[in-house]
Amino acid sequence: MRTEELAGQVGGVASLAEPVRRDLYLYVASQPDPVSRDQASAALDVPRHTAKFHLDRLVADGLLAVEFRRLTGRRGPGAGRPTKLYRRSGRQLEVSLPERHYDLAGQLMARAIEETAREGGDVVDAVLRKAAQRGTVIGEEVRAGLGHDAGHRQRLAATCEALADQGYEPRRTGDAVELANCPFHALAREHTDLVCGMNLALIGAAVSQVDPDGLTARLDPAPDRCCVVLSTTQQPDTPSEPA
Repeated sequence: MRTEELAGQVGGVASLAEPVRRDLYLYVASQPDPVSRDQASAALDVPRHTAKFHLDRLVADGLLAVEFRRLTGRRGPGAGRPTKLYRRSGRQLEVSLPERHYDLAGQLMARAIEETAREGGDVVDAVLRKAAQRGTVIGEEVRAGLGHDAGHRQRLAATCEALADQGYEPRRTGDAVELANCPFHALAREHTDLVCGMNLALIGAAVSQVDPDGLTARLDPAPDRCCVVLSTTQQPDTPSEPA
């Protein structure tokens, strides 16, 4: 999770720590239609200026959205100014440290189930295929961002950055890269073989696109990290510079 993304997520959650603001959010979210400041103020029995302050703060934090509408239904001269109305936004807040990506696991498994229901075959094999397809897309995107002249050091750094974006927390240890975090940690505890196979398929496909001659992915389970380790088979282009 990038710094700016994390800051936005944490800021949104922190916004709800204030009791009046949290109650206003819950009230707005529970209503079938957008509500005005006056409605929110009356519902929570708080001053209108207090409701305005917290509602607008929730808008600034991306938790509420606004629209303007004349509540009387009148139009034209004399109809008055439209009223500012608040409704729950479509933003999702999912803060998890370390970062998890259960949504990705769910997508891969759902696609595998749909494929086997349609075409038959083994669902586990289908999950691994879908993971490899996802990894291939990640690797192709990384490769597209590198020039044709990119050396092993650049490819390694780009691979680590891409895996960090997926929540793996890569760490260079000698001639290997360990992944300090499993984005599917809770699933891995109960479905270890499936999730480790999915990780290996995804990561292996990604590195094969970026640096097939310089990086390999292998299973090497250990406590408190992902089961997959990357091995570097080439020395960095500039040993004096960190990878």
